[in-house]
Amino acid sequence: MNLDPFQIIGEFLGTEDGLATVQGVREVLDGLATLLNDDPPDVGGFHGAVPYRQVEGRELTLDVIVPKGESPFPVLVYFHGGAWVWGSPATHRKLTFRLAEQGFLTLSVDYRLAPEHPFPAGFNDCVHAIHFAAHNAGQWGGDSKRLVLAGDSAGANLAAAAAIELADRVAAPAIRAVGLMYGVFDFSDFASDGVTRLLVDAYLGGEEALVGDPRVSPIVSATKLPPAHIAVGSADPLIEDAQGLRAALARAGKVHDFHVYEDMPHAFMQMEFLSDAQPGIRRMTDFLHGALEAPEP
Repeated sequence: MNLDPFQIIGEFLGTEDGLATVQGVREVLDGLATLLNDDPPDVGGFHGAVPYRQVEGRELTLDVIVPKGESPFPVLVYFHGGAWVWGSPATHRKLTFRLAEQGFLTLSVDYRLAPEHPFPAGFNDCVHAIHFAAHNAGQWGGDSKRLVLAGDSAGANLAAAAAIELADRVAAPAIRAVGLMYGVFDFSDFASDGVTRLLVDAYLGGEEALVGDPRVSPIVSATKLPPAHIAVGSADPLIEDAQGLRAALARAGKVHDFHVYEDMPHAFMQMEFLSDAQPGIRRMTDFLHGALEAPEP
């Protein structure tokens, strides 16, 4: 069964009935999410739709997944993928339960989506959610001094960009590490044509000048990242983005772990029928735990 989202979206949008629209992308990904979230693992507790922000007359929420075991737990704020136009905590629920299974109090963020809410709306929501986590994680047994971020695809872009943004802010929460799964880190090469052009235009609202903004292209300010784990499959179209970020971190002498999973497609860590899905999650969470054990900078 082919569940590579890039191939499925491309094939669907290339048919007579598959118009190249954001709604078309959403319909394809909705179908995939249904397949990938059955039978989540047991965790210590779940608190759904916890409000973290009021904006434009809308209440934004996040899910809190509590690990088994004794608190305090390290805190992981998670940003879902979906090309900035799709997704929610529900579409990535099994993956975030897996993160909690590895010992992290996991906060899975619902942020505003493009094109209805172009950049910087979703980005600002993510930054706000991090502040919320830092100030409120204790009520679920979290230790906000051990705070990390993670995300997949568009969510990895948001996690990296938010960590860089907070590095420059006075009295901001300290991000100890980031877990970046097959993300977009450099928009200068990403927006070519077809579906990617559609998604970039939706996210940036047609503002091409934003491509050089580190809140959009984290590679511009990669030296400000905390210790970073970067994971990607060799069959993923975004592999060059991952390699580019790894090279930037290596040049700067930044602590990082980079791993390419042979023959794995985009979003493979949600596809538990693939051999590297759960090992990939464990490698990332092992890195994050290790970063938290290191002395604070």
